[in-house]
Amino acid sequence: MKANLDKLRNIGISAHIDSGKTTLTERILFYTQRIHAIHEVRGKDGVGAKMDSMELEKERGITIQSAATYCNWKGHAINIIDTPGHVDFTIEVERALRVLDGAVLILCSVGGVQSQSITVNRQMTRYKVPRIVFINKCDRTGANPYRVAQQVRDKLDLNAVLMQIPIGLEGDLKGVVDLVSMKAIYYEGANGEVVREEDIPAELLEEAEAKREELLDAASMFSEELMEAILEGTPTDEMILKAIRTGTLSLELVPVFMGSAYKNKGVQAMLDAVTEYLPTPKDIKNTALNLKKEEEEFPISPDPNEPLIALAFKLEDGRYGQLTYIRIYQGTLKKGDTIINSRDDKKVKVGRLVRMHSDEMEDIEEAKAGDIIALFGIDCASGDTFTSPDISVSMSSMHVPEPVISLAILPVDNKAQVNMSKALNRFTKEDPTFRTYVDHETNETIISGMGELHLEVYIERMKREYKAEVQVGQPQVAYRETITQRADFNYTHKKQTGGSGQFGRVAGYMEPMDEGEYEFVDQIVGGAIPREFISSCDKGFQKSLAKGSLAGAPITGVRVAINDGSSHAVDSSDVAFQLAAVGAFKEGYQKAKPVILEPIMKVAVEGPSEFQGAVMGSLNQRRGMIIGTIEEANYTSVEAEVPLSEMFGYSTVLRSLTQGKAEFTMEFATYKQVPKSVSEEIIKKFQEEKQKS
Repeated sequence: MKANLDKLRNIGISAHIDSGKTTLTERILFYTQRIHAIHEVRGKDGVGAKMDSMELEKERGITIQSAATYCNWKGHAINIIDTPGHVDFTIEVERALRVLDGAVLILCSVGGVQSQSITVNRQMTRYKVPRIVFINKCDRTGANPYRVAQQVRDKLDLNAVLMQIPIGLEGDLKGVVDLVSMKAIYYEGANGEVVREEDIPAELLEEAEAKREELLDAASMFSEELMEAILEGTPTDEMILKAIRTGTLSLELVPVFMGSAYKNKGVQAMLDAVTEYLPTPKDIKNTALNLKKEEEEFPISPDPNEPLIALAFKLEDGRYGQLTYIRIYQGTLKKGDTIINSRDDKKVKVGRLVRMHSDEMEDIEEAKAGDIIALFGIDCASGDTFTSPDISVSMSSMHVPEPVISLAILPVDNKAQVNMSKALNRFTKEDPTFRTYVDHETNETIISGMGELHLEVYIERMKREYKAEVQVGQPQVAYRETITQRADFNYTHKKQTGGSGQFGRVAGYMEPMDEGEYEFVDQIVGGAIPREFISSCDKGFQKSLAKGSLAGAPITGVRVAINDGSSHAVDSSDVAFQLAAVGAFKEGYQKAKPVILEPIMKVAVEGPSEFQGAVMGSLNQRRGMIIGTIEEANYTSVEAEVPLSEMFGYSTVLRSLTQGKAEFTMEFATYKQVPKSVSEEIIKKFQEEKQKS
């Protein structure tokens, strides 16, 4: 790979489920001669796509783990990460976007912008990732790339500008017209590898000229030189490309390309766009926090001669130990170098450096700023920063959403118990959204994650990769408790034993809080509680938040203020005031009318219009609130907010209701109060379980 940063691109391929990300990556690898035969995603030939290396991925035809690869295109080196589309694996998209410079957002020319596209776009915006859009599947019945481009403007609020128009659509898709060079591009040969340029067909010339006008209007906003040239009637291709690049990098313009990855049309032009418009590592401003200077901002320059700064963004347990994917932001990393993990200041020696090509590796001697590579046998966590020994900085990690669903799992025998522990250790290290703990009351192992499919995949992987047979209990929902009104407390903790006793009085009030989970307010005046015990009160209150009295769920949204109290010269201590705060919290909590909150999911169901009534009925039965419906070309999308507890097993119900023609995605939206009847049931169940244990 060339060391020249201007010729390096780090891109991600993201989109909603089933829009053709992996198929597109497969074509890119074929055209850049990284693979020599094309295989389809649901591998009828038993091979499957290169980037779906896990058996489960090949079987289900979905991407579960993001996979990295690299290729060369017209003198440019491109690192690519193919990410999953399913919302349950959203962390894979988060961590990929955290380390990438640019992205390709793929949309289906029939399905258009779907709820998951909105989520992916929001993630790209969060990490300020410049993007281009590729409208795929233009060969499908009902394809309408113009409608999709309009949806990008309306739903994603992006300044989408068409760079191409299609030559034919649906079954007649022959190629595209490039609006910059004003040439018709046809893709021929067995796999579309022969690219032929011709004059634009006469019947498309008028439309092409009108769309080019729109393109020039949009691009001229980013270049005065181009604006003047347009007025004089002499804009050159170079000026247009430069203006579009400026707009793309500033996140104020999104070039739109189109084609069909499956039919091998339009992929090469999209690759040209990646090298033309997406940023080099030099175009992106990255910063770290200087740990030696009170975390002040530390600018990072992608210079291979500066001290090393690299971020570990993904872990995998490979055949030969832990594989750590890292992005190098500054400096050079060589085999045999000693680097420091800034989280715990541990020194690590780099034994082996590899460049990834899906599940294959290629050993390399060194990697420089801008590269995405992997290290072997290094113990670290996802999100750790590695540096040279002479600097101490840390990069910000990625956003990790909280898990919303839990299952109890039970190993069938001792052997399964040992293997299950190994599997859980590995999975929690690899995936920050997958959590596990032992419930001390029931002694069950609980696993938590982002959705049913997420946990289903991990249970399946336990069986396959670790031979750990487990029985699965009922799914559990991550309920929360909160208070609905202000309540005062005044509690005295007294305990007299031999020698010194325990004494502490804590008084104040608690009140509901709209934003945030917990806030402690110190309003003590005149030393009613000595200063050294104020933090003890805070600790006591925080302990009380772990388990509410209604359903044993964590308590959230509470502001606790203390304004009075008393202490004893001998008997007051840290422990005494912690216990006094616990007692005070219990006293106030009962008076503050506590309620149970449940996770509400944003559910999007997409399917043929004929089933719209049945779909809406099924969501209403599940206490769902319909937010909106969109109908386009006999296809309906219904969006609703539904409690997670009602969504278990919904995929089976939806299949039978719609003859298997509809599909749904869901993601966490918010927490809302549980209705009284449901609340009573939850409390009753909690009390019964309490008595059993």
